[in-house]
Amino acid sequence: MKKSILKRASLALALVASPTVIHAETLRFAAQGDVVSMDPYVVEEVFTSGFLGNVYEGLIRRAPDLSIQPALAESWELISPTHWRFHLRKGVKFHDGTPFTADDVVFSAERVRSGASDFKNRLAADTEVVAVDDHTVDFIGSKPNPILHYTWANWYIMSRQWAEANNVSAPQKGGEDESFATLHENGTGPFSLVKREPGVRTVLEANDDWWGAGSIPTNVTEVVYTPVPNAATRVAALLSNQLDVVFPIPVQDIARIDATPGAHIEAGPEVRTMYLTMNQWKDTLPGYSQEGKNPFKDQRVREAVYRAIDVEIIRKKIMRGRATPSALMVAPGVNGYSEDFKRYEYDPEKSKALLEEAGYPDGFSFTFQCSNNMYINDEAICLAVSNMLAKVGVDAKANVQSKPQYLKAILAPNMDFGMAMLGTTPASLDSHIALYSLHMCPRVSPDSALWALADQKKIVAGKSNFAGYCNPEIDRLANEILVTTDTGARNDLINKAWKITTDDVAYIPLHQSWGAWGVRDNVALKVRADNIFDWRYVTVSK
Repeated sequence: MKKSILKRASLALALVASPTVIHAETLRFAAQGDVVSMDPYVVEEVFTSGFLGNVYEGLIRRAPDLSIQPALAESWELISPTHWRFHLRKGVKFHDGTPFTADDVVFSAERVRSGASDFKNRLAADTEVVAVDDHTVDFIGSKPNPILHYTWANWYIMSRQWAEANNVSAPQKGGEDESFATLHENGTGPFSLVKREPGVRTVLEANDDWWGAGSIPTNVTEVVYTPVPNAATRVAALLSNQLDVVFPIPVQDIARIDATPGAHIEAGPEVRTMYLTMNQWKDTLPGYSQEGKNPFKDQRVREAVYRAIDVEIIRKKIMRGRATPSALMVAPGVNGYSEDFKRYEYDPEKSKALLEEAGYPDGFSFTFQCSNNMYINDEAICLAVSNMLAKVGVDAKANVQSKPQYLKAILAPNMDFGMAMLGTTPASLDSHIALYSLHMCPRVSPDSALWALADQKKIVAGKSNFAGYCNPEIDRLANEILVTTDTGARNDLINKAWKITTDDVAYIPLHQSWGAWGVRDNVALKVRADNIFDWRYVTVSK
């Protein structure tokens, strides 16, 4: 069934004004933002890569309980400490009918490490990828890596033949420069793209030739996704039976949905940690009046900002109790998490004393970049933090923007922020990736003429470290953690690294939100702690 595509404003009004009758096997789904690009290597962002995981597949995938399952690889083995062998699934076809082979894995390994790919840390630059035969691939590194494949659930395999036939070049940053892969796809997954109109609607259909057909409970034959930025519009459409699944649900609407016949809430703690990143990289802090001055380079200032934020107020008032304050940059459920770490206590007077000690008795100002449709209550949290900082004399000038503009401002090469709020979910569910991507020293200054070249080619470690935090001891520990195969020794190293970064106040962890999905009663699904919506586990009844 096909429906006419309406302009975004008209569609938002129609969702509230005119109920429609949809066949039971159609899943009508809405969230606050849209997929950034259909190119699976452009942006490492939970919603986009999760959405694409229904179209593309990796060698492995994560089950609803986040355990690792075979996907395009049926099995794997360690030939030597530095040599992994993956045995590929036979009989798999891409959506255009071409067979999936080891050559596609080799191509995908090349492309994911090229251009401005946001997934370069999925595979070390010195890892050799060899097609042994059509259904066997070897990964040979220079050092042991006991968690080589832990991050591969969203490293999706692309077709070499399709990419080359359609002149799909290296990934471009943020999808700003379009290629054929921006609006089209050729995955191996259970759903394929029918129609893509960015910002309006995306229609997909079940792939009858999917290799896993019959092994999953879904009866969904069509998915109609509509980005609906306004939370009230999303909730109204759910309650009037115009949408089947809506995410996220504002905490203030949870009780109302649960009390409404025909709809309910599926909720649970997320594995994503919300945090504040402070720009320690640029010599002049964006939004600060003094040229050549960046207060965030001083640990005392970072600690002062940390102590000025009352996370209990955020938890109780903004999140209405549906958040768990965090002292670490990883959540429970991630290897290396420890309850031994405690947050810096909320202490405005200590905050003021630290600012005076650091030479800022009257505070300072900066640009506080905030999103309004990426995370649960993101705008409200940012405004609350800005008000809290004002009480200790720090002027955090909140600039609230929608996701595309927000990401453009904070990501390389712009990094136009004094402070920003982000969320992190380690793709490996292991602390190493959080240390590797967020805490290892970035290799080139963004002010350097080499930045554009480096960003296009070799920056891997510290690739998400837009704060510019840099402690050589963390680099040493992260590299040692990667190659240590003894679990106890490895976890000791992780604990040591977290002790250093928390003492340094590399970032300010806030909390793990409790994700809330609004669901019609005739829809069954499995909510994952990483907020990935896997349509394979959705059933729709009449």
